[in-house]
Amino acid sequence: MTAGQVRTGLRSFRQTRPFWGGLLLLLAGADIIYFAGYPLRFAVSNGWNASAGYILGGGLILFALVSWASPLYAPMLGLLGVLVALAAFISTNLGGLLIGTALGIVGGSMVWAWGEKGPKAAPDEDGSPV
Repeated sequence: MTAGQVRTGLRSFRQTRPFWGGLLLLLAGADIIYFAGYPLRFAVSNGWNASAGYILGGGLILFALVSWASPLYAPMLGLLGVLVALAAFISTNLGGLLIGTALGIVGGSMVWAWGEKGPKAAPDEDGSPV
């Protein structure tokens, strides 16, 4: 495969799936997992918070991968991603120091609002678009 074919394939992949929203969800999950076991002096407790970080961060990563693999479920996965990001803010170290929660809310919203582009409308007889 040439570089042009790879670029065309990646462009086609990005246009037919919620790519950027899924990428933000993936980064949010990675951030929450990274800061799950991070020893913060102002953390409320360390028991459930460490486990919750791995569970909720893994859920966000799973939502991102499934939204790429099956865009039919994007609205449901986006909404679940926003809810999991909000739950991570409460149960982990501020949701990955607020970065993971913010990325999860924005990424989940982008996945939720994503829709495939429809065909372009043909112009009328007078040349104006429909």
